[in-house]
Amino acid sequence: MAMQTTSDNSSAEPMLEMNMTPLIDVLLVLIIMFIITIPPQTHAVKLDLPVNQQNNTPPPVDPIKNKIVITQPGVILWNGSPIDQVTLRKYLDVSQQMNPVPELHLQPEAEAPYGLVDEVLAVTKLAKVEKMGFVGNEAYMKF
Repeated sequence: MAMQTTSDNSSAEPMLEMNMTPLIDVLLVLIIMFIITIPPQTHAVKLDLPVNQQNNTPPPVDPIKNKIVITQPGVILWNGSPIDQVTLRKYLDVSQQMNPVPELHLQPEAEAPYGLVDEVLAVTKLAKVEKMGFVGNEAYMKF
């Protein structure tokens, strides 16, 4: 704190020391206002987690054998239920992790699109299916 100790006011010299108390008070108030107005930092990552549902049924994978049928209109059937190729891959992955690994029977109909049959074979190869067989080919055998 600056303070003049002499009582001589007759000198015409300017006072060289500045009173710092009001400046420090203003700066402290500004710092406190700045700290109060900063929004709180949140370091949370917001995720939508899956909800555990009691009615969620496991995939219909038979532990003995599973049958894929490709119909003439281009529908893939897994044990009689229509599925798409993504679901087929999921079922194949589940079946390949069973012990023992179930057999996979592939039965394309006579008029089934060849491109779809080839895509299904590619999905089975990507899923590393080893126990697979073609069934129903004897129906197309010509005598």
